[in-house]
Amino acid sequence: MAARGLLAESTPSSGVTNVARQHFPAQAKRVIFLFMNGAPSHVDTFDPKPALKRYEGQQPSEELQRASKGSGYMPSPFRFRRYGDSGLVMSELLPNLGRVADELCVVRSMHTDQPNHEPGLLIMHSGHPQPTRPSMGAWASYGLGSENQNLPAFVAISPGNPVVGPQLWSSAFLPAEHQGMSVDTNLTEVDRLVANIRHPSLSRSDQRDQLDLLQFLNRRHLEQRQNESALEGQIQTMEMAFRMQSEADIAFDCQRETEATQKAYGETVFGRSCLLARRLVERGVRFVQVYYVTSNEKQPWDTHSSNNSKHVKLCADSDRASAALIEDLRQRGMLDDTLVVWGGEFGRTPYSQLDKNKDLSKAGRDHHHTGFSMFLAGGGVRGGTCFGATDEFGMNAVEDRVHVHDLHATILHQMGIDHTRLTYRHSGRDFRLTDVHGRIVPGILKNAPQV
Repeated sequence: MAARGLLAESTPSSGVTNVARQHFPAQAKRVIFLFMNGAPSHVDTFDPKPALKRYEGQQPSEELQRASKGSGYMPSPFRFRRYGDSGLVMSELLPNLGRVADELCVVRSMHTDQPNHEPGLLIMHSGHPQPTRPSMGAWASYGLGSENQNLPAFVAISPGNPVVGPQLWSSAFLPAEHQGMSVDTNLTEVDRLVANIRHPSLSRSDQRDQLDLLQFLNRRHLEQRQNESALEGQIQTMEMAFRMQSEADIAFDCQRETEATQKAYGETVFGRSCLLARRLVERGVRFVQVYYVTSNEKQPWDTHSSNNSKHVKLCADSDRASAALIEDLRQRGMLDDTLVVWGGEFGRTPYSQLDKNKDLSKAGRDHHHTGFSMFLAGGGVRGGTCFGATDEFGMNAVEDRVHVHDLHATILHQMGIDHTRLTYRHSGRDFRLTDVHGRIVPGILKNAPQV
């Protein structure tokens, strides 16, 4: 008991909102990033390009990052239509998102630096193409903490390990407590989803006494070894693991939802992942990353072959669950202060890619980073709008171009953070998520700052 008292005196509070780090009132208290691993085709989802039909089969005349391996420009076989009161134009593959079209802000002018998956994933998550920087969720945790001291500030939901893996939710050189907690939604039982959530024999009181003694010894050890971030992180992790026992078994249990709610999200792994994301942000988790990965494919949207048939299947699953999440947040009065982001690491080529058999019926699309689409919803963005544009073929972002650094700056801004001021000193210099880049994109925001 004495150790408990000493520990309480020496342990700083953690896991609560760090209001001091907010530079201005936040529009979004929390973020859910629905990540489509492998990169969806923008010209088949959010960016209609009739010119592809007129020039079908012609090879692009401009210099390409990758040489064309196909039959030239390939039009989308899917019809585009207007949805909602706003008349937002999207593919027929997204009828459920069409129901919430007036909540969506589609950015058609995204671009990034890398056309390959690994560096593209790292840039989208950490702003840097090498695995040396903290992820956006870790920065949000570092800047703001969690609204619930019994749950982590940052959770990564993925059925299995995506390409690059844990680096996508890494805290890197930030304090280890800001590392994302990963959850494998191939598992459904809470005891397996969150390992060791219940002690097999000890009561909570007995566990508390054990942990107090251990933490007291750890603190004594730490006092003799200054700047041991790994040890400090371990101390914080043990405390969080103990506190989670009081709430995680409820927060992570989607079976507590009504049958109607579970059905609305769909009985797929991605559907369960989106439902779990809502349950977590509802309980104060600050940043949730949801990965579209299957047990068989780490990059399901990487449609180098059979682009059209694969997008039919992938969009059906993603469309249902993504729309259900937005509708659910709206019905619960949470959408206004929850920012939902949807997209992949880049887009796909407007021209075809063929295999060695040159079978046009199985044509795919290659990686494409110079122009692609993403959408945002809630959290203070202007719903029912399209922002920016690519050229007539969907090759390059040409109007109101938005780099990934700009997206990061805007997300942080909506959370009340000036991206230029959220820094961490490491190896003799101040680092930030956007490095020396990034600008807020006022055109997608309801309450745009003066820039």
